[in-house]
Amino acid sequence: MADERTHHVTVRLTKGYEFVAEFPGVKRASAVVFDEPEPLGKNQAPNAAAVLAAAVGNCLAVSLTFCLRRARVVVDDLSVDVTTHIVRNENGRFRIGSIDVELGPEIGDADLSRLERCEELFEDFCIVTQSVRQGIPINVRVKQVETAPVG
Repeated sequence: MADERTHHVTVRLTKGYEFVAEFPGVKRASAVVFDEPEPLGKNQAPNAAAVLAAAVGNCLAVSLTFCLRRARVVVDDLSVDVTTHIVRNENGRFRIGSIDVELGPEIGDADLSRLERCEELFEDFCIVTQSVRQGIPINVRVKQVETAPVG
């Protein structure tokens, strides 16, 4: 695929169940701290499910904003509320059962018809949401990290 792009993230354990993600290919990107809810972690930072929800919400917000701006609509503000529902599957394992997203753009009344048009289009252009909806193949490999001898 000629248009293929990649993104690289490194995730490292810091303590307990707290991890730090870094984005080496993104200039000036801040590290993101993850932690699990109690009792496993200390709930000091979002966990992966919350960050996935943020990614879905952000992607939809960007897509809607892009569509509105292309339609020459002034977007005064845009808030997104995302709720991730964690459920147990048939084996009793926690999984993301669904994600609810509510977008609240602030636009002028004269632009409501253009908002309606964007509502028909914008979701299809959201990379993250459409990929999650379809299911993403994930290739997992565990490799042994050799440690240097002490002494």
